[in-house]
This record gives sequence, structure tokens and C-alpha cells, in this order.
Amino acid sequence: MSSDNPEIWKAFNAKSHAPTTPRTGLFQNKDLTSPAGFQTYAYRTLKKARALVDKIVKAQSPEELQGIVKDLDRLSDLLCRVIDMADFVRSTHPSQDIVVAANEAYGLMYEYMNVLNTTTGLYRALQRALENQEVVAQLSDEEKTVARILYRDFEKSGINLPAAARKKFVELSNRIAELGPEFANGMAPQKRVLKFPSSKLHGMDPLVVRGLTNTGTVTLPTTGMPASHALRMVEDEDVRKEVYLACHTSSKKQLGVLEEMLRTRAELARLVGRESYAEVALADKMARSPEAVLKFLNALSEANKPAAISEESILQSIKRELGNDTPLQAWDKDYYFAKLIRAIRSHRRSPDILSSYFSLGTVMQGLSRLLTRLYGVRFVPRETSPGETWNDDVRRLDILDESDGHIAVVYCDLFERQGKHPNPAHFTVRCSREITDEEYLESALSGDREDDGMASARRADGKLYQLPTIALICNFPRGDPSKRPTLLVFREVQTLFHEMGHAVHSILGRTSLHNVSGTRCATDWAEMPSILMEHFAQSPTVLSLFARHYETDEPMPTHLLADRIYEESLAQATETRNQIILALLDQHYHSSLPLFHDFNSTAVFHEIYRAYALLPAGEGTSWQGFFGHLFSYGATYYAYLFDRAIAAKVWKDVFEAEPTRREKGERFKEEVLKWGGSRSGWKCLAGVLGRRELEEGGERAMVEVGRWGSDWK
Repeated sequence: MSSDNPEIWKAFNAKSHAPTTPRTGLFQNKDLTSPAGFQTYAYRTLKKARALVDKIVKAQSPEELQGIVKDLDRLSDLLCRVIDMADFVRSTHPSQDIVVAANEAYGLMYEYMNVLNTTTGLYRALQRALENQEVVAQLSDEEKTVARILYRDFEKSGINLPAAARKKFVELSNRIAELGPEFANGMAPQKRVLKFPSSKLHGMDPLVVRGLTNTGTVTLPTTGMPASHALRMVEDEDVRKEVYLACHTSSKKQLGVLEEMLRTRAELARLVGRESYAEVALADKMARSPEAVLKFLNALSEANKPAAISEESILQSIKRELGNDTPLQAWDKDYYFAKLIRAIRSHRRSPDILSSYFSLGTVMQGLSRLLTRLYGVRFVPRETSPGETWNDDVRRLDILDESDGHIAVVYCDLFERQGKHPNPAHFTVRCSREITDEEYLESALSGDREDDGMASARRADGKLYQLPTIALICNFPRGDPSKRPTLLVFREVQTLFHEMGHAVHSILGRTSLHNVSGTRCATDWAEMPSILMEHFAQSPTVLSLFARHYETDEPMPTHLLADRIYEESLAQATETRNQIILALLDQHYHSSLPLFHDFNSTAVFHEIYRAYALLPAGEGTSWQGFFGHLFSYGATYYAYLFDRAIAAKVWKDVFEAEPTRREKGERFKEEVLKWGGSRSGWKCLAGVLGRRELEEGGERAMVEVGRWGSDWK
């Protein structure tokens, strides 16, 4: 079924939308047929959860303790079914009534989850199980992994602290929960606008300038498109400098919020016996410690430095050729890079028609062909029932495995529309999990069937699984069926491959327990499969599977791809260096520094910048106030760089020579994908690369990964 024509798809779905067709709920969930159904679903889940909690806290005998880990995992799954579903729906659904209902269900379940995280009875029950050697000996490796995860999660919530300390823990946690969103949503420059005579903005698009001009004076906002346009286009260096400094200087209020958040996190870490918040955040990551992260970042910095210096030298030479012998400055970078790109494009052998070879339909078909060749799975379009999706554009794909049959459901919401979630994203609406025969029988005998109407299936081994249910969100322009289909620019092709990489991690996971299913793995391992898929998107061998002109059906000329990849690589080392600096800043901010009375986030920012940047930051700047990820990542911002280095190495050593060979795909599936989070990322990496010395990780392994950064192209 082609993805190129929305009207064909609507007609395809319309077969099941006849008036006599029974209405189902969102994702075929039997409760979610109306806004009120969210409350029904939440309360039905709460009833099951409370019964399960009662069973767990009462467990005493070895036989009862034997089931603790599976019961806790099932409890987690029950809560996440509602929380993950509601979180997705409230950020995506066009109906305000549904959004409100989903938000209420989310709040109800999230509040209950927080209560459970501090329920000592659950913690003590797990403790009893893990202290019983007879019980531990009977646990599978996967159950032991989940037990460790759950135990750490309990202790992260301060459950093992004395009563007074636990009360303080809750107070600090609540304060962080207030400060974090305030910081993330409060980004603002110290100067909101700048004023210039219009004659000073020569080089900018006259239409943009005209829209900002009143009586000969331009009022330029220091955030958004006009400011970035000015940095790329304005010829006057003094103007660019003023714009750059304003865009990189945060409001004093924002810096105050940031420093209080960092200080509160540091206090929380000390309360639980850690030296820093980074120690808390990294204990269960591949890195394990702040020291290891710093060693990785310093190794990566050294590997990156020659290429970054080379890129800076190119921009310096362009500045010199244009008659300016002064040293390159931070406010010059975008301006001279834009000149470099324009010069390259003016000498291009042919016009940029790359998107003509990437209609959305052919890209989706290409992804299916690639995954069939690598892993033996394929996409099968399926009609949706009335009420199953949140918009008529949403397409359902059933994922079929050549041996296990139906293994996943993916809902693709790929076209732009007003009010839609603004960023490309992968949502796991429901994780894969084995439903044991005992659990199924128990539910059947009680008259309260576990089945919520969503997809489940038995695999070839006879085991029953709830299937992972995934939503892929993109914002591609809608094609005009009467003229041409939706055509993707190359960056959008890479984005679709990236998000599908997350989905594949969930689809091909072979774990029995919810807590380690698919992308539920260490933060600094979760992005690796998706970044690896971007390498596939750049491979001429892979693109030959599908990249054909939407009108002539001619295959894509290889030089078009080479031109685009070259253009994208021109500033890659510089951008990587910027990310290294931000990751270092994240580590220093989440060290013990915020506990010192003279802590100043701006002073730390400039210290890091002087040590690692190739260009000065600009006197008085305080860009850290715009670094919203400091809240959401909290000492783990390095993870994307880390996974990018690993993905580049896996691509080079495993896939690059034969990227569609089944043997390579099976190797990656068996060593990485099938484990989800149930196996150490280091063991997965050692297995897929054939490098057993990496199995235990540690600081030496972190340095090794940092050195792989020199392989980036």
C-alpha cells in the first residue's frame, strides 16, 4: 500500500469505517471510546494495581517471594500502560476533551506511582526476596536485572532513609520539580530587542528587514528567526557582534532559577550519601561515574580537535579572502559558513533535486525492504477501526516476523497539521511483555480479563505476548495528489530512519519483562540503534533499494547524495565540539560545585569555554540560561555523543561493507536489539564488535569510545 497518496489511504481505511462497523477505542483499547473512558481505564487499572500491591507486600514464603520480581514488573506495566498512553494522547490528540481526560488520567496514575515509590512494604518485600538465597538462585538472569533496577529505583526515591531525611528528600524533590519546568520554559535574553538603522543591516533579506522597520529603525528580536538570519547574512561585523552577544546573554532571573535548581539537586545528592547529583544520575548508566564521563569527553575532544581546527581555518581563510585580516570570532562563524555553502552550491554540477527521489511512499517501502533483508520483518498496512486513531491521516502498520508472525503495531502520523506535536518523535505507547499462562488463567477465572483490547499474539515458542504499540510522529509537508506526492528533503529521510531505529529496538526486543523491554535501557545506550539507522540512510547501497524519481522511476544519481553528505559534513566537527562543551558544562554543573557559597554558573561557563572552545565565548555572555536540557538530562547530556561514537564504530566495523546482508543484521539483532535493557550495553557492544575486552566497561573503555570519535565523517 503506497504512502504517497493520502486519499488512497483514507479510502483504504474507509472500508472499515462503514456505519455498521462497531466503534473501537484509541489503539483498539476497549475503554477509550470517549473522554470518560480514560477515567474508566485508569480506575480499572488502579483496582488491579492495588490487588497486586496487596499480594506483593504479604509475600513471605519462598514460593510467594519467587514471584515478587514478575509481580513488581507487572505492576509497573499496569501503571505505564496508562501513563505512557495518556502522556502521548495529551500531547497529540486534536480534541480538547480527550486531552483534558488524558491529562487527568495521567495525573491520577502518576500520583499513585509516586505513592508506590515510597511504599516501604513493596521495598521490604523485594528486599526479603533478594536476601533469600534460595529465591535468588531460582531467578532468571532477566529477573535479576529487573530486580536490581527496581531496587535502585526504590532507593533513588529515598525510601531507605530515616523519616526526617525522607521528609526532606520529598521537599527537595518537589522543589526540583517546580524549578525544572520554570527553567526550561523561562529561557529569555537579558535584552529582548535591539535597534539598528535599517542601513546597518545590509545583506539581510529586504523583506525581513522591511517587516521589522519603523521610520528607518529596525527593531530586531534577539530570539527566533530574524536574529539567526542576521547572524548568517548581515555584512557589518559590529552588528553581528551585538546580535550575537545579546542572543547569548541570559536574563538574570533565568540564571537565578538555574543556580537554585543545581544547588537543590546537589543537596538532594548529599542527602542520599552521594558527593554530587552526577553520581546519582550515572550510577546505573554505562558510564557509571562522573570521572568516566569526563575521561570520555576529554578523549573525544582530543580526537575531534584536528578536524574542528581545520573547519575553523577554512572560515578564517574566507574572511581573509574577503579583505578582513582580523581573527575569526564567534559572531563570524554562521556568516562565513553561509558564504561557504553558497559558494559550493553555485559550483554544483546540477541543481539540487535530491528530494525528487524521496517520495514518502518509496522511503517507507525502502525501510520495509531494508528491515526484511536485515531482520526478516516486514510492514503490512492494516485498516483501522473507527476510533482507533486520533486523525484520519494516521496509518497503521502491523510488523510481521518471518518466524514469530505478528510482533508489533506501529501507528504512523507523518503529515504536518495545525496544533500537532512540533517535533519528530517515537512514542512507546505500550511495551512488549510476556503474559504467563498462570497470569492469563488467573485473570480469566477472576472474570476480569487482563486483555484491554490491544494487540497480543503468541510467538513461535508458544509464549503469549502483549505486542509493543508504537507511534511515530513526523511533520512532513502534505503532497498534492493531483500534482506530486510528498517529497522529503534528505534531512527528513534521515529523521524518519532515526525514529524508525527507535521503533526497531522495541519491535525486535525479545525480553519477557516490561522494565527491560526495547528502549527501556540505560540512557547512554538508548540512542545507539536510532543513530545507527542514520548511517543506513546515507548508504548508496541501501538507497538503491528504493530511491527513484517520483515521475521517471530513474534511480538516484550517486553524485547527488555525495554532494549533500559533503555539504552536511562541512561543519560537523565544529558542531561536535560545541556539544562536547555543553556535555562538560552539564557535568560540572552537576558536580559538588553548586554547594559552594560563591558558585557562579557564568564563571563556570566561561572557564569551560576557555579550556575547550576554539573561539572566545564573547565577554559577558551567559548562554547556559538557554541550555534547557540541563533539567531534562541532568548529568547525562554526554549520552548522545557517546552513542554517536558507538554507532559510527558499529557501522564501520559491521555494516559499512555489506549494509543489507542478513548475516550482519542477525548479528546486530542477537547481540544488541533482542536484549532491550536486560543485558549490559558493554556486553552488547563487545558482542557485536567481537571485542571481549570491552565487556566490563570502565574508564579505559570510556576513553576508547571517545577515541572512536575520530572516525566520524
